[in-house]
Amino acid sequence: MYGKARAPEYQGTLGATLEVNSSYEEVLVAAKRAEEEASTAVERARALLAVAEAHRRLGQAAAAGAAWRASYRAAREAEEPAAMAWALWSGGTLARQCGSLPLARRLLELAVSLARAGGDRTARGYALAGLAETGRIQGDYEAVADLHEELLREARAHGEARHIVWAMSGIAQMCRNTGEWDRALALFEESAAIAAEAEDHRGSAWSLRGVADVLSLRGETDRALLMLSRAARTCRELHLASALAYNHKMRGNVLYRAARYPQARRAYTVALTEFAAIQEPRGTALARLGLVKTLARLGRPAPLTLADLDALDTEFARIGLSYARRTITEFRAQLPALAA
Repeated sequence: MYGKARAPEYQGTLGATLEVNSSYEEVLVAAKRAEEEASTAVERARALLAVAEAHRRLGQAAAAGAAWRASYRAAREAEEPAAMAWALWSGGTLARQCGSLPLARRLLELAVSLARAGGDRTARGYALAGLAETGRIQGDYEAVADLHEELLREARAHGEARHIVWAMSGIAQMCRNTGEWDRALALFEESAAIAAEAEDHRGSAWSLRGVADVLSLRGETDRALLMLSRAARTCRELHLASALAYNHKMRGNVLYRAARYPQARRAYTVALTEFAAIQEPRGTALARLGLVKTLARLGRPAPLTLADLDALDTEFARIGLSYARRTITEFRAQLPALAA
């Protein structure tokens, strides 16, 4: 039904040589070469956008930040609002990845305005998608549920498989968190199938992680672990550092729910190491929460657990993760029973 997934963030000459499954090391080499060969400011802006995205997805936050800002300056020099919008989209996505959600919203809102001014429907869609994801991560489902649905309709209308997968999995995540597990599973499975059809291996890995999460909630531990193993192979093959870290964090969640606490501890510890390597505070905090809960189940003294939960609550408040804070509240209430 849908053609092969596209990667519109790779623009100009890069768009002819790179595709959605290109390794980020490959993207970085090609983008730096394009930057060196750029003869105009807009060509430089496009090359630097790809440099920024490669660094971001490799977990190199400082280099990504320098590159998207340089891309924005080159686009501004060229007086190209659409190119400025793409640079701000990259910056907003990086800010979200680094746990600076208010900054992410500001940059993405500016990107929407500039994309609209520049007549770039795709850049506008990506920036709106970034805003929707930021709101979803913050737990503000009421504010962004309609936007997810609108973006899904637009993506279907234009046959944009990659955005269909993104919007569908975002809706699925909200359904999962509000207890609509059957709908969540159906949406995650459909998004995984569409990603596979469109050869969007990254989208497939993220969707399979969602499938595993819901299967685990329904008590299907072995199937969930199988899905995670499939997704992890893709992450390793494509060097998807962030996706692999979240995969290992989810493996910890699945094992924790199955009361396989020693294995869960190992999975969370691996995830923490990976998140630290790519400087991703949100993932680090979520993996720490999983580890703290696991250690409590393994007999760690309650006062130490409570101190860690207080520190994590402060971190989640700083990042703006309301759903995670509710999880802390629920676990605090369980601690007296664990100590009994």
